[in-house]
Order: sequence, then C-alpha cells, then structure tokens
Amino acid sequence: MHRLFVAIRPPEDIRDLLIDAMDDSPALRWVGDEQLHLTLRFIGEVERPLANDIAAALARIRFAAFELAVRGVGRFEQRNGGALWAGVEPRAPVAELAAKIERACVVAGVEPERRAFHPHITLARWNRRNADAVIALERRRADLLSQPFLVDEFVLFESHLSRHGPHYEEVARIPLGRAG
Repeated sequence: MHRLFVAIRPPEDIRDLLIDAMDDSPALRWVGDEQLHLTLRFIGEVERPLANDIAAALARIRFAAFELAVRGVGRFEQRNGGALWAGVEPRAPVAELAAKIERACVVAGVEPERRAFHPHITLARWNRRNADAVIALERRRADLLSQPFLVDEFVLFESHLSRHGPHYEEVARIPLGRAG
C-alpha cells in the first residue's frame, strides 16, 4: 500500500520564514522543514495500480502558475488538541487547483473528499491541555506575512510513517503552465 497526498512545497525562503515564526514552546510539536507543505488533496492508502492511475491523471492537469503569499496564522481544534497553521492568500487559485486535483483523483478511482478545502501550511500540533499556549502564539504571529512566491508545480508525495514521525518521498512533480 502507498499512502499518498498532493501538495505545494513552498520555496526555501518561505520555509525559512515559517521556521523563524516557530518558537521553543514545549507545548507544541513543531513540524520540521521537510514537512512544510500546503496539502491540496490527501489521498490515503492505495494499491500500486491505483497509485499509477492517480499519477497519470494528475499529469494531465493543465493550470496556470500563480503567486501565493503566507498571511497570518490560525488553528484547527479537535476534541483532544489541534493544529496551528499559516494561512495563504489569495485563496482562489489554490482552491481552483485543488478542485482540479480532486476531479482527477475521483476520475482515477479515489473516493471523493467530503471535507471542505481550507488552504494552509501546518506548523505545529498540540493537545488540549496546551490550548492557552496555542492561543498566545496565534496572537503573537497574527501579522505573519511573506513576499509573494511563484507556484509553478505541485507534487504527488508518498508518506512513510514511523515512530520518529512521517517522512515524505516525492513520487511525481507536475509542472504548471506559465501565468498570465
């Protein structure tokens, strides 16, 4: 089985900005540089034939390159904790690309995604007892802002889980067309 997802990998200078926004708070489990990405579609575990069909369907996507910028932070809360994330803008081109990727995945044979798409880059995870630390960090980083960066490709990744955390392996890079 192959555990797949599709994402945008920000350039190094943007990842550096995100890492600089992280602090040494022990209340949060920070992601590492290699894990910083904007998920366009989590696919999950699939057999090799379906993985090949997904890669082929993604390679047929045509979409113009576009610019994004990191802007602000927010959080997703769940019963036992949540995730701290950096937002991006403008959201429209990312949402349109994610919709094309969703259609390609469904055509390839993947079950449709039921959750609403919310473009973000996860920075840290936390558990319920550390909620106050997350709220404080969210206030301190509310003005997080990057220069615009060009999104000229997206990547199909395979995620390998271990006790040391996930490791992501690039399966395919799909280029986007020229903007404008």
